[in-house]
Amino acid sequence: MGAQLRAVRRRIGAVQSTAKITRAQELIASSRIIKAQQRVRAAGPYARELTRAVESLVSGSPSITHPLITEADNPAKAAVVMLTSDRGFAGGYNANVLREGQALTESLTGRGIEVLPYVSGRKGIVWHRFRQRDLAAEWSGFSERPEFTDAADIAERLLQDFNAEEGGLDEIHLVYTEFVSMLTQRPVIRRILPMEVEETTEEPTEGQLNKFEFEPSPETVLDALLPWYVETRLYQALLEAAAAEVAARRRAMKSATDNAKDLIEVLTREANKARQAEITQEISEIVGGANALAEEIAGSE
Repeated sequence: MGAQLRAVRRRIGAVQSTAKITRAQELIASSRIIKAQQRVRAAGPYARELTRAVESLVSGSPSITHPLITEADNPAKAAVVMLTSDRGFAGGYNANVLREGQALTESLTGRGIEVLPYVSGRKGIVWHRFRQRDLAAEWSGFSERPEFTDAADIAERLLQDFNAEEGGLDEIHLVYTEFVSMLTQRPVIRRILPMEVEETTEEPTEGQLNKFEFEPSPETVLDALLPWYVETRLYQALLEAAAAEVAARRRAMKSATDNAKDLIEVLTREANKARQAEITQEISEIVGGANALAEEIAGSE
């Protein structure tokens, strides 16, 4: 009985130590989530205005042909860029992104398109290496606090492969986690190249597009906007993913802490039962010994 009690107490101690770690991780994530949200909001206006400039150019030049907006007749090669985290303790954050990435890969492969995976984040890189899957490119070390230079590095490699004279990419798809709220983060798929152009007669939700005159030509302007556009889309996605990662980690750590507290309560009751049983057994042994001694004394008389 004593051995059982000691084992339960050891488990309680181990769970308490784990609860301290998860609680600390929860507090750290809580302190970082506000800054992550602020960075997402701060980068939003520039990304929207740049996108509106491209939309104005495209709407004002319906006959323009450019790789940024022209889809290949028979696409042969596509890039799937997956944004994962460098650290764990984030619940299903990475699993959701990788699952969406694999579903997209299977869909593109079913259309006869060769898929090249580009992965950001150690978790995604390790996932592919464990399954012995080759990566076209990989980046890591900035998932929680990405800088614009990180997005520029990724964009430079993607554009290099997209503009290759032979065997270049025909499409670039981005898979990342969108930050909706502290409780909701959802994986999304966006095609960043070529842009998805939709013809419509409805007014834009953000108001009438500005009318510009482009010199020397719309194609030249698009050539200049292409790197900025891709970098901005990637940077916005990295910021969204960073905020979603921190929020997912906070939620996962809070759930782990709550589960640890519940388990400690269960183990404490189990320890109390074991201690009570031990005390009862000791009392029974004392009473039994006293009765035996009394009978022995009575018999000797």
